[in-house]
Amino acid sequence: MKQLLALFLLFVVSALGAELKSLKIGDQVPAFALKNYDGKEYSLQNLLKSNKFVVVMFIATQCPVSNGYNERMVKLDEAYAAKGVKFVGVNANVKESVAEITEHAKSHGFKFPVLKDEQNKIADAYGAQVTPEIFVINPTGKLMYHGRIDDSRNPEKVHAQDLSLALDALLAGKEPPRTETKAFGCSIKRVMAD
Repeated sequence: MKQLLALFLLFVVSALGAELKSLKIGDQVPAFALKNYDGKEYSLQNLLKSNKFVVVMFIATQCPVSNGYNERMVKLDEAYAAKGVKFVGVNANVKESVAEITEHAKSHGFKFPVLKDEQNKIADAYGAQVTPEIFVINPTGKLMYHGRIDDSRNPEKVHAQDLSLALDALLAGKEPPRTETKAFGCSIKRVMAD
């Protein structure tokens, strides 16, 4: 019985993943306007106007993989803020409330906004599947990097700082060494369509 249930869940996840259109490097990303946990609205258009690049990070409060990156996300935000890179968290998990997101962001010292994607519309538009999953966007709204932050859940076993390498190259006016990497983490818990 457990095997049948596991096969069914695998089928459902595969079917959902197949329905999501994934953005390609160079694509114009969908615009959004979402509220931070404190109620302040952020629009991608305004973020792009005032920054060299915007890093959209799909994150979660309950995912152990996403939580394993909390400290690294804070350090990346601090390291790149002065260079004109704006980090933005997006929470699309249906069962993670704004109150939970607020507490999570404050307890982990997030200085970047964490926006609530009600009904996972932005996650669907971007084709985001897991937390954490990263999208780097240039000022004209084009996708420049998509994938993971680095190559290991364990900070001591990281060999490739994929996001940092991509940002450093982009800030230097070059193409990133890798524009796409495989993001890994917990699946985004979506609203089920009727």
